[in-house]
Formats: sequence, structure tokens, C-alpha cells
Amino acid sequence: MRRNFSGASTLPLHTRNPGAQQEQLELRDGTMSQANTTTDHDTIRKWAESRGGRPARVKTSGPGGILRIDFGEQDDNLEEIDWDEFFRVFDERKLAFLYQDETGSGGTSRFNKFVER
Repeated sequence: MRRNFSGASTLPLHTRNPGAQQEQLELRDGTMSQANTTTDHDTIRKWAESRGGRPARVKTSGPGGILRIDFGEQDDNLEEIDWDEFFRVFDERKLAFLYQDETGSGGTSRFNKFVER
């Protein structure tokens, strides 16, 4: 499967993590970086919390809102929700979590995106 976002293309790779798919991202500058895709709630929660992230949604007039991981930057449009509500919306909308563990230079990455399964 190929995904395009923000000028990046991905190629699926095999991974040892059950329920996760590892992908290689080609960034705009031509460098390569690894990203994973998962639907596993524990993996998502651990990844977010290890980076100081909390479940949140963009305030909208419709039900559910747009899911986000809030890392504490000032954003008046985000409201914190609990993990149960977060994963209810996540599963209801049949989303997957695309995330990166490390940046291309080896630092901890907060890159993430919600994609269709």
C-alpha cells in the first residue's frame, strides 16, 4: 500500500510487532525514515504517553470531533478526552495510527497521523 501525505510516499515493510505495519517514508529532502501503522490501543497509548501526549479532539459541532494527540502546545480548539472516548471514536471511524518512533537523526519523534484502515 502506498500513502502520500505532506510530500511523502511510503512503502510497506514487514515488522515483528503484531497488528503493526512498518513503512519506509521518503521525505521531501530525499532522506528515508521509518514509520509504523497500528490499530492496537495499548501501542498507541504507550507511544503517546511516553512523549507526554494525551488524547484530545478538535472541538466541532458534530459528534466525535477530529482526534488528535495533544502534546501540551497551546491550542484553544483542542479539548482533552479520556482514552475510552478516544478509542471509541477511533474504532467507530475505522482509523489506524501512523507514527514514527525516531526522527531520521535518531531523536524521539512525535510525528503521527490518523489514516483510514
